[in-house]
Order: sequence, then C-alpha cells, then structure tokens
Amino acid sequence: MASGAIFSSLRRRRSPTLEAFLAPVDLNDVALVQTLVAVASEIVSCFSKRRFFFQRKNWRSLILRVEAFQLLLEYLGNSDSGSCLPPTAVLCLKELYLLLYRSKILLDYCAQSSKLWLLLQNHSISGHFHDLNQEISTLLDVFPVKDVGLSKDVREQVELLQRQSRRAKLFIDMKDDALRVRFFSFLEEFENGRIPDSAELRSFYVEKLQILDAGSCRTEIEALEEQIVNHEGDIEPTISVLNGLVAMTRYCRFLLFGFEEDELGFESGIRKKPKKRLITQEIAETFLTVPKDFYCPISLDLMRDPVIISTGQTYDRSSISRWMEEGHTTCPKTGQMLAHTRLVPNRALRNLIVQWCTAHGVPLEPPEIMDAMDEGFASACPTKAALEANRATATLLIQQLADGSQAGKTVAAREIRLLAKTGKENRAFIAEAGAIPHLRNLLSSPNAVAQENSVTALLNLSIFDKNKSRIMDEEGCLRSIVDVLRFGHTTEARENAAATLFSLSAVHDYKKIIADEAGAVEALAGLLQEGTPRGKKDAVTALFNLSTHTENCVRMIEAGAVTALVGALGNEGVAEEAAGALALIVRQPVGAKAVVNEEAAVAGLIGMMRCGTPRGKENAVAALLELCRSGGAAATERVVKAPALAGLLQTLLFTGTKRARRKAASLARVFQRSENAALHYGGLGVGYAFASNSTTTRDTSFAGDVSVPMSISVL
Repeated sequence: MASGAIFSSLRRRRSPTLEAFLAPVDLNDVALVQTLVAVASEIVSCFSKRRFFFQRKNWRSLILRVEAFQLLLEYLGNSDSGSCLPPTAVLCLKELYLLLYRSKILLDYCAQSSKLWLLLQNHSISGHFHDLNQEISTLLDVFPVKDVGLSKDVREQVELLQRQSRRAKLFIDMKDDALRVRFFSFLEEFENGRIPDSAELRSFYVEKLQILDAGSCRTEIEALEEQIVNHEGDIEPTISVLNGLVAMTRYCRFLLFGFEEDELGFESGIRKKPKKRLITQEIAETFLTVPKDFYCPISLDLMRDPVIISTGQTYDRSSISRWMEEGHTTCPKTGQMLAHTRLVPNRALRNLIVQWCTAHGVPLEPPEIMDAMDEGFASACPTKAALEANRATATLLIQQLADGSQAGKTVAAREIRLLAKTGKENRAFIAEAGAIPHLRNLLSSPNAVAQENSVTALLNLSIFDKNKSRIMDEEGCLRSIVDVLRFGHTTEARENAAATLFSLSAVHDYKKIIADEAGAVEALAGLLQEGTPRGKKDAVTALFNLSTHTENCVRMIEAGAVTALVGALGNEGVAEEAAGALALIVRQPVGAKAVVNEEAAVAGLIGMMRCGTPRGKENAVAALLELCRSGGAAATERVVKAPALAGLLQTLLFTGTKRARRKAASLARVFQRSENAALHYGGLGVGYAFASNSTTTRDTSFAGDVSVPMSISVL
C-alpha cells in the first residue's frame, strides 16, 4: 500500500472515497471487469493529457501501464473470456482494482499539490510511483495469462508490460532534484545571514518554476502553510525548515512581484470567511445521523477539536476547558478525579470526523483556539533563516508603507498584520524598523481595508511588551486608535481598536492615560452595549483593565461605563468581566453610589449568583460585598432586602469556589452587624472564618480579589 503520508496529505484536500480501500466482493465476473474498465478509462481520460510540472517520466510510465490494463480489460469485457474467469484471475483483478484506485489517488495528489511542495517531496513521491510499479509487476507475475483466453495482440501487450515492469527501477529526475537542492541553498544563505541575489531568486522562481505573478506566489505560500498546520512528525522537511521556506517565499513574493493584489479585490474590501453556524444545525439540514462517538459528552455537539483527558475520556476542547476553568477537578463522564489537566489532541478521532464530514458534505471549520495553537506551534523556535527572511520582508513592507501608492500601502499593512501574528521576534523587528508611525498614518485612511489592517497590525504588535511603549510614545497614535474605535469604517476595525486598548492597558501607567483620552471610555461603553459578541468581549475586557486603576473611577462613571457594565450582567458572554469591573468600581464610595443608582445593578448581581458560572458567581458576591462596605447604610439595606439572597449565600458557602466562599462568609458577617439582617441571617457565617469582621483589614490589593480570564488573540 502507498504510505500514510500520501493519504494523510491528500485527505487534507479531499478525502479518498471508500472504494479506494475496499475491493469489490459481491460482483460477478462480468460486473467486475466492467467496473475495472470504468476506473481505468477514468484515469486515462483525466490524466493522459494533463501536463505535470514535476514527476513527468513517472507520470507517463504509470499512465502507459494503466492504458495497457485498459486494453486487457476491454478485451475481457467484449469477449466470452470475461464471463467465466478462473479464481486466480478474479483475485488478481480485485487486487488490480485497489492498484488502480491508488494510482488515481497518487496522480490526483501530484496534480493538486503546489509546485514547491512537490519539489520538496521529490524523493518521496518518486518512491510512491516505484512502489506502485513493483506491485503491478508482482500482480502481472501471478496473473494466469495462459488460462485466460486472450488474443495474440493482447497477450503480447501483457507480456511486454510484464517485462517492462520487471526492469523498471526507482527514477528520480535529476533536473527536478537539482532544483530542490537549489531551493535549500537559498535557505542556507538566509541561515548564514546573507540575502540571496535577486537575479538568482528571479531565475529560480519565475524562469525555472514558472511562478509568474503575485497570485501564484501567494498560492504556493498558502500551500506550504497548510502543510505546516497539518504536519505529521515523521514527514520531511521539519516544521522549522518549512517555516524558513515560507518566510523566504514570502520575501520573494514582494521582491519579485511588487505589491500587486488584483486577485484580492482590495477596492471592494477584504475577503471574509462565511460566518459559522452551529455544527448541529448544519448536520440537521442534511438529515444525517452522526456517529455517537463524534459527539462531545458535555455539549452534545459534533466535536471540532477532540482532546483526551487524564481519565482517557474524549471531549471537545472548548467544552472541557470551560469545565476545568469553572473549578471542576473530576471527569464529567466518569466522576474520577483528574490526575492532571493536560489536554492531548485526539488526532485519530479528528481525522475520522473530518472524513465523515467531507463524505457527507458537512462543513467543519477548525476552531479559533485550534488556529491559535497552530500558529504558536508553527512559530515555535524559529530558525535564523526564517527570522532573516522575515526581517528582509519587513524592510520591503515598511518601505512600501513609507513611499508606496495607496493600494501598495494597503497591501503592506495587511502583510505586516499577518507577519506580526506569530513570534515575538517578528513583532520586535517590525517595530524596530519603524512600522508604527506609518501604520498610525493609515489609521485615518478613507480606505476601509487599509484602516482595518493597520489597526489590527498595531494590535498584533502591541502583544510584545516593549512595543506597548513604542505605540503609546508615538505622537497621535493613541488618539488615532480611539478615533478608529469611535468612527471606524468597519465593525472589525472598531473591535480591533478596542482590543488594542485592552492590550495597551495591561501596563498600569497607561490605564489613566487611555481613560483620559477624549471619547475612549464612552466608545468602549457604547461597544459593550451595541457591539457584536466579539466586540462586547473586547470592550468589557478593556473596561475591566481600566477599572483596576483607582483614579479612573470618576471618569468611567461620567462616561457611562457603569451603566453599560450593569447592562452587561445579563449577557452570558461578558457577565463575568462586567461583574469583576463593577466589583472594582464599587470599592470607592463614588463608584458604589453610582452603582446603587442603577436600578438593575443589585438584581443583576443577584441573578449572576443564581445562574452564573462559578467565576461569575464569585465576582457577583465580591461586588455585593464591596457595595455594602463602600456604599453606606443605604446600599447595605438595598442589598439586604434582595430576595432569595440568604439561600444563595448558603449555597455559595458550600458549593462555591474558595474565593467565592470567602466572599460569601464576609458578606454574611456584614449582614450580621445590621439590625435588619439579624433575623434573616442569624448564625449564617458561623464556622466560616474566611474573612475578618473588620472592614479595615480587608485586602488592599485593588484587583486581587476579582477573577477575570484575560487573553489577547492575534488577528
């Protein structure tokens, strides 16, 4: 059989049909011959006139063998010999069925793969052609030619094919292999800190490989990137080498073809992936029954990224990660204690799910978290060659940002955005080379695509800590980011501007500067109220960061952030962060007063204690506790009179997280000191010495008692 590399690589494009692996078992002799004639004819018609750029001799040799089999099979189908074949001939024909399908898969793989990938796999693919030839030779050796009534012409053709197959040896095209060696020699030059001669690069890519324009070059880059994402450990070249080759080809794309981007239609906007619907909805519309092993036991949805936990059970990554984040330490299915929290990808199951979805036409896009992991995996431990090639590319891009046309600047901003997605080294030298001032200028561009790419590039650059100061120190840059947040041409641009403010606000000294920037907090509050789910998430995390600075409290109240945060308590996607921000704001009397004045505030926090996630409940009870401590008697009375609070506190004391239990016990003690609360909560806090009775001894760390998950996604 052909090696797993061929099938796994092809599977990433289009899964082979089931017939590729199963020989027909219930066909009579005539039907078997007819089926083989159809398969052989399909191969000849599809590939005999197609021009292969590599593997030309191996391709022609295989097609000639298939044509010889076609002649034999057509003779059997048109004569009486095919209706009563000896058992040995039937077995040989069934084996031929498998060989023909494997030949089709190999030829299809060569036809669909990119030039650079075929070049890299020159030896391996030549070996697969040779393996097929050897198995054809073996088949012909045992085929009972004398027992099958063949005409003299057909018998001579079969005997000729036998002799040719026996003499055939592994053939590796030396011209192709010389190109492969030359490809690696360019990479070695980058590894040694030298940029290859541009004339030699042009000769290789344009004249030798016939990569004639920017679109073709981009296709080659995307094909290599796909191989990186789907890389299997036993396949050469390694991921680090592939990363270097991608970086080098990206450099050549701009060096040789400039900044033409007709195929992307920049005037009409960015190409968007279609929005994903629920997988269950996609399947329901096809009226299919999904194998039960493909379902996640938690979400009951088709798994997109199956992982194995310590008990051996498999779950979808997003579902089990959420389960663990909520503080659970047991397996949801078996109840066993988890020995560790590592998640091991179940690649075998994912491959089966992908094959099933492909066979039944069910869309299965990779999850966002998986994309992020792939990016991190692909960029881990970059080689010097990759770094040098990326550095050379960045120089070209920044030069285009400075001196190019509007269309060229748009392309350059997009490429810097992509280059800054992976690796702190890339983010560092892009900023060091002077990209930030030029990206700032593009933020005010009337071109929506240019603006979106530039603000997203700044977001990706800001993930590297040293770049935060470069962005904040650049005159007018913060103002421009806020303007994009307020008036950006696209939703994505406004959302990414909010995410950039969140990233920058990770530095404590910048929190006050950002909050004081005119319109910044107002725009974040507006995005939290009216934005998309992702926009709301970006806005609430940015507001949370700003709320950790004590001097921002009044500014956030005046800007309407408190109203927006209270409203967000009813939104499951952002409720945790909203409650966490409110818990920080109410630590100051002026913040507590503003929250008490919001009619829905206490009810919203009580609702989170009842129905929220463990972290959400924790933040909600912390906010109520701080509201009582800082808001005075009126605030305390309002909280005390909240219905069902006693039962909710008791539940938290027994089932909440450690921090939630501590906060609940402290809140119970606050109520015990209240004359009105004595009847309702007498003895509630007994035995739960999680916090002092005195408010003067509470933790002085402003944000330490609030739990909010923080992460920044590169885009």
